[in-house]
Amino acid sequence: MIQWKEEIVINKNIEHVWSLFLDKNIKKIMPKVEEHTLIEKKEHEVGAKHQQKYREGKRVETYIVETLAYEDREDKKKKQIRFVLGKAFEISLTFTLLKNEQDTTTFIYEGSNKGVNFIGRAMMKLSSQKGNDDVVKEFLQRVQTEAMKES
Repeated sequence: MIQWKEEIVINKNIEHVWSLFLDKNIKKIMPKVEEHTLIEKKEHEVGAKHQQKYREGKRVETYIVETLAYEDREDKKKKQIRFVLGKAFEISLTFTLLKNEQDTTTFIYEGSNKGVNFIGRAMMKLSSQKGNDDVVKEFLQRVQTEAMKES
């Protein structure tokens, strides 16, 4: 299993950064997601389910994303999701935003990726921690870049 927890301070207010995690804006921070469709409950409810289509090269994977936690307070925002990719990997992601002074926000991105079958576990053993760290840092940078674009 691979796990991570990284954070970055973004020079925008918490509401602005949080808007990037809404269904209508998800493709801005996750450009490989081609489709993100609500299929159960409401987007801001625990237990909400979305069908996602994700492109990696020529392959498109379809899977169900379940919201495990959702918090929307003035000083803290949090969304935790889980999905199984390619019947081989269970991925859990948590996005936490903390309100700072002077219109800045701390964004904490944490998650785990574990193999759920023989192929998934074998591929996890072959994957590099550095490669995963690069993907995590790239996502943090993308969220910061998108947050800075919007007014």
